Amino acid sequence: IEPVGEARNDYLIMAELASRLGYGDLYPQTERELLDFVLEGSGYNIDQIREAGGWVKLPSRMMEYKKWEKGGLRGDGKPGFDTPTGKFEIWSSVLEDHGYEPLPKYTEPTEGPVADPQTAKEFPLVFNSGARPQTDFRSQHHGIKGLNKDHPEPTVEINTEDASERGIGDGDLVEVATPRGGTRFRAVVHGGIVRGAVECSMGGGTPVGPRAWREWNVNELTDLENYDEISGFPVYKALLCNVRLVDAADSAREGAGAGASCGVDSVSKFAIVKQRPEPARRVYLDNNATTRVADSVREAMQPYLDADHGNPSSIYTAGRDARDAIEKARRQVARLIHTKPRRVIFTSGGSESDNMAIKGVVFSRPPDNRHVVTTQIEHPAILGACKFLEQIGCDVTYLPVDADGLVSPDDLRGAIRDDTCLVSIMAANNEVGAIQPIAELCAIAHERGVLFHTDAVQAAGKIDVDVDEWNVDLLSLSGHKFHGPKGVGALYVRKGVTLEPVVHGGKQERGLRGGTENVPSIAGLGAAAELALRDVSKREDLTAIRDRLEEGIRALIPAAILNGHREHRLPNTLNLTLPDLRGESLVVALDQHGVSLSSGSACKSGSPDPTHVLIAMGRSDAEAHCSVRFSLSHYTSGEDIEAALAALETVLEELETTVRFMPCK
Repeated sequence: IEPVGEARNDYLIMAELASRLGYGDLYPQTERELLDFVLEGSGYNIDQIREAGGWVKLPSRMMEYKKWEKGGLRGDGKPGFDTPTGKFEIWSSVLEDHGYEPLPKYTEPTEGPVADPQTAKEFPLVFNSGARPQTDFRSQHHGIKGLNKDHPEPTVEINTEDASERGIGDGDLVEVATPRGGTRFRAVVHGGIVRGAVECSMGGGTPVGPRAWREWNVNELTDLENYDEISGFPVYKALLCNVRLVDAADSAREGAGAGASCGVDSVSKFAIVKQRPEPARRVYLDNNATTRVADSVREAMQPYLDADHGNPSSIYTAGRDARDAIEKARRQVARLIHTKPRRVIFTSGGSESDNMAIKGVVFSRPPDNRHVVTTQIEHPAILGACKFLEQIGCDVTYLPVDADGLVSPDDLRGAIRDDTCLVSIMAANNEVGAIQPIAELCAIAHERGVLFHTDAVQAAGKIDVDVDEWNVDLLSLSGHKFHGPKGVGALYVRKGVTLEPVVHGGKQERGLRGGTENVPSIAGLGAAAELALRDVSKREDLTAIRDRLEEGIRALIPAAILNGHREHRLPNTLNLTLPDLRGESLVVALDQHGVSLSSGSACKSGSPDPTHVLIAMGRSDAEAHCSVRFSLSHYTSGEDIEAALAALETVLEELETTVRFMPCK
């Protein structure tokens, strides 16, 4: 490369940069040091090689098959793959450890013929850059005449037929445009690139080199907001574009060095169509998963995130203020469930409340009095706690439910044994909304002297929850299910019930839960409980818009099947099996149209299994996979329901005209 004797290789340039930044000692700084480093371990030095007039070739491993059997893939030389498990991982534990979805998945590009057919009408070609480079990779090399002489301008490769349709010949000056802008390239026309796609030179926009390389910047065409979610790299592939011939006058000016800019004037010859816009209205119909934090709840929390940040165990003013906030919230929660404040224990949420109730009772009993009765449709917090108890030697009986998700009182009566210490049955199911006859079931347990716990996480704020009327001994709540903050809940403990603490520590919460109280969240829980008590009176309004949603869905999908009891059901919950429509596919499709709901599959947790609730109710795997759950809140309006129905109608039309969902089989 001219001028001979003055050019340096890239490594030495970088080594000098490291030296100027203060850590050059980490890198060889001369060609001699570099060669010595390379030869390290070979048994020779550079002088010996030069004297012999020879060369050194370090042995390299030939390509092998089945390296995993020979230990060729792992640093420790053991058979297997270089993964944490040593196995070939479809479920990637590496991705899982970094917080990404562990299963491979296909994501439709946000800008493409399928995802955005409207834009594809104006920009019918698929844009690529860097997939098949014909020039030196590094843009700084464009300033080196010996490297840029073969490629003095950025080029675009285009299929012969695509070029012919646009009147473009090999060597013509063209403009490539995307929905973000346009820039110029020199056309390379041939049949070696697939029709419908183009390949644009990367490396434009460099500060060195010929004017064309400095001004024709391929990056103007890309979308920096459209990036790979794992690497963070902008998506240079799978974008849409079009190519036009620059007219003779423009081409002449370009050849004369005038250099038309790639600005608005040149792009205006294409209609610029934006990607599919964000839905004008977002409708949230997944309130059994979580609810928005109410404005008044946020206001109640704010002081304890700012100035009033005292520790409630402290005796000075800030501590007493925090303690007062906790006790006020305790009174508010007590009013929601019709009990005395002293019976309310604050926790981190429904799961901790459930664990405290079940383990607290069992661990307070002798080994011969540790039998627990629950149901097959409980929340994972209950089922997980019971599985743990089984692992340490306790017996657990799981009651079946009928086709509507209801427990038979006779089944409970027959399941209770002399060594039964606790019955735990949820008040209302989170997936189908089935409301259990808690008062009747509790009475059966008490007839045998057995304590009764109910998980009322889904019931609170939707139906009246009265611990005295139900006569339960323990009851779980979670704030984020009724417009409170996440990470806070409560456990009702009837007077005289003995629990072994699950979290040991200080004397907070009557010694049942050690640790400094979460004052802001507890204050928010109290405010949310106050709202929930008011909202219970609006149950009929909520039922009406839920039924309107079901009516509208049945008009679009007459074969829809209701999951859950028609009457004994939460007023906000609608679970339907939609034959031939894969639930999770429908969730994704409706999300693109601004509607949030959930499906009857556990895929959200990385499992392909259908939900245990519907299977327990006698549904087949296919029926469970084809189910969806809509769950409303008191903030859901009639307009929201109509918007959701309109979105569903659009999705069903797209289903018939553009893409088929995976069949339920």
